[in-house]
Amino acid sequence: MTEEKSHPSKESIEEFLGAFKMASERKRLGLLNRLEERVEELLGLGSTLMSGFDPGICDWTPGFILQLIHKTDKDFIRNTLNCDNLSWFDSPSDVGFDYSPLQRFLLNESYEDADRFTSSKLRELAGEKAVKRGYVYFSEVESIPSIDLSTLDKLWVVYSRGKFGFTVQAKILDSLGGRYDKLWPRIGWKKDGIWTRYPKAFNWSIEAPNGHMPLVNQLRGVRLMDALLNHQGFKAKS
Repeated sequence: MTEEKSHPSKESIEEFLGAFKMASERKRLGLLNRLEERVEELLGLGSTLMSGFDPGICDWTPGFILQLIHKTDKDFIRNTLNCDNLSWFDSPSDVGFDYSPLQRFLLNESYEDADRFTSSKLRELAGEKAVKRGYVYFSEVESIPSIDLSTLDKLWVVYSRGKFGFTVQAKILDSLGGRYDKLWPRIGWKKDGIWTRYPKAFNWSIEAPNGHMPLVNQLRGVRLMDALLNHQGFKAKS
């Protein structure tokens, strides 16, 4: 009897997962190690594992579970969840872009590859001139479809435990009173007044500071970043 009380993890995996879904974000973050310890039980749920989760919303909980099971069984998402391209989350595009490569990079925590893909897609979304010059002008951001920018942001958020993404950066900026000079060191883009050198000095891991990714080139000032974080697509959500 005493032993049963001292092992709360004896609750069924269904009960644990149900409680995990309903917990506050802070509590969920504190339960990640316990969830990792029970990964084999998660796999045992088979095709019902992701029932109760919505692939259309921006929720990092299913993203973490997908990353966790993929590390243990590379075939589970493809064969058991019937995701041939490993893309479980909905990723709509107003212009027909395929964001499954980004999902695969983020699923595997290949954050540097994900960042390069994101930058490339932002140039394509901004137009032919941006593609040719190799970067986006702040004045071109407004024309980027809200659906696509929201998809890029959502995929970063869901596959980073809510740590990365444009909306994450925007929230941090807001908490700093809109002070970009305070944002750069907070998200690890600047240290002691010196810009972080790309790409080797950046932290391409989940251990990076909140808001560290995706990167936006700041060599031409803050106007591009400001245009992205204040895009109408994000303003409509807030």
